[in-house]
Amino acid sequence: MLADHQLGRRILLALMLPAAALAQPLGTPATPPVALPPMPAIRLARGVAELPPGAWRVTFRADRDQLDAEQHAALGRLGAALQTATIGRITLNSEVSAGEDLSTHRRLSLLRARAVKDALVAGGLNETRVDIRALGRTENGRDVVDVLSPTAPRPGS
Repeated sequence: MLADHQLGRRILLALMLPAAALAQPLGTPATPPVALPPMPAIRLARGVAELPPGAWRVTFRADRDQLDAEQHAALGRLGAALQTATIGRITLNSEVSAGEDLSTHRRLSLLRARAVKDALVAGGLNETRVDIRALGRTENGRDVVDVLSPTAPRPGS
């Protein structure tokens, strides 16, 4: 029977071998990343604004958790553009402005983020690329969902 340290070494070696096989030999130039097409101009609706670089803000009325038809259509166009012009994860940061019950805040921010996600997916964005952050009530006091593309700076980074 192998000693624990020998077994650990074998496991570590087995985990490292596939990565070593994929590594580029020293002295070879790195392969440039595949260039993506630029983001096309997207016709937005009232309540959907671009936040450069690579982010958009959807504004909700304080008592609403659904998008209106114009917002839904604009987010569908955005979803189609994000699917073809980006690689990586899309993050939805959802905030609510007022109220006392933390549970209600989280539920409302989750419902809003899901409405935005559904509209993006309806436009063609793969739903597995979307991460939801239901923040509830924040000190900013806004009723918004921010759509952050993979290239957008993240809050706190």
